[in-house]
Amino acid sequence: MTVTAQKPSLFQSLQVGSMHLTHRIVLAPLTRFRTTISQAPIPGLVKEYYSQRASTPGTLLIAEATVISPQAGGFAHVPGIWSDEQIQGWTEVTDAIHAKGCYVFLQIVALGRGANLEALHAYNPSFEVIGAGDIPEPVEETTDEPQFAGTTPRPLTKAEIDDYINMFTEAATNAVYKAGFDGVEIHGANGHLVEQFLREGSNNRSDEYGGSIENRARFLFKVVEGVSKAIGEEKTSLRITPWLVDRGLIETMTGLKMKDPIPTFSYVITELKKRFSNLAYLHVVEPRVSIIDDRDASVMESNAFIKALWSPRPLILAGGFLRDDAIRAAADTEGVLIAFGRRFIANPDLPHRLMNNIPLNHYDRSTFYLMGDASGRGYTDYPFFRAEIQYIPPLGIYVHLAASFRSSSISVIRLT
Repeated sequence: MTVTAQKPSLFQSLQVGSMHLTHRIVLAPLTRFRTTISQAPIPGLVKEYYSQRASTPGTLLIAEATVISPQAGGFAHVPGIWSDEQIQGWTEVTDAIHAKGCYVFLQIVALGRGANLEALHAYNPSFEVIGAGDIPEPVEETTDEPQFAGTTPRPLTKAEIDDYINMFTEAATNAVYKAGFDGVEIHGANGHLVEQFLREGSNNRSDEYGGSIENRARFLFKVVEGVSKAIGEEKTSLRITPWLVDRGLIETMTGLKMKDPIPTFSYVITELKKRFSNLAYLHVVEPRVSIIDDRDASVMESNAFIKALWSPRPLILAGGFLRDDAIRAAADTEGVLIAFGRRFIANPDLPHRLMNNIPLNHYDRSTFYLMGDASGRGYTDYPFFRAEIQYIPPLGIYVHLAASFRSSSISVIRLT
């Protein structure tokens, strides 16, 4: 009698919303800045990038943070979803992904107080940096990296809050019904506008959108409500970062850190379950990772409370996972999927590599953020794994050629 070992949960199928995934490895949303000057995906290039990462049928890809409207932006070469050109560019991408039997959600975002005023004015001189309150984003002029501008934001009026809810709703509608996305992920993380309402360090309002946890969460729930009514709960999802301590650009400088985020995020998750029981998934970043860098999390920082509250609903965890700890995390909690960022950048066939325990390509961080670059460098030029078996008559053996294309590494295995 032959006993076949069961596949790890990470490599098993899972129903997520209306999508039947063949495994639980997800492409994390990754800002790459490969857009035209009008913030549309660079034709052909962005399509190729996402198509490469759809090499395993049944994979869920989450496309990069995409701005909901011109006034909600404030960074050059971050894609949008409001213009016909942008929608057409994304349609090219979704068609390519679907042709390979995969699924794709679009992450939609409003930057809020982190917007660059010059970038806003380049689009329209009347645009302002806005936020939940009037607390500016702290900056430190000691880095050559792109950083948030530190402009004192103007708090949104109640009427403008309604406008932003409508902008999120329209962006979701454009994404699903015009550009062909399978759903949207509301960006409630990384210190952008939705999270700015949620955090005391950026929300000093005294009306129904500030003060108590219930009030600070009101904007988030209204955005989720507007989006889910427009496209359906099963096509709506949310990303959060409970343990955010920085923007990933300047360590511990945003003023968003809570002494204890558990009460706020426990309330958010509990209410999400009550109000929106059919959400596609919840996406949570691990405390060991900031926005773009690893960090040393304390032993008290854990997403265990989220798993306890949300499971067995689909829960995507992101943040520095490697194969072994991804397998453990997916096995430990029912409904868990694992999102990979940096490793998926460097390995377009990452699900295949992880399933077969194939060594990974190394990523090149210097090419992550090449604004407007259409060359494909560090974007579409990472190699796939290739394996072929060939017969060598003089030796009377079959050889197994295992390599990434463009690689000279060849292993020889005697099969006969």
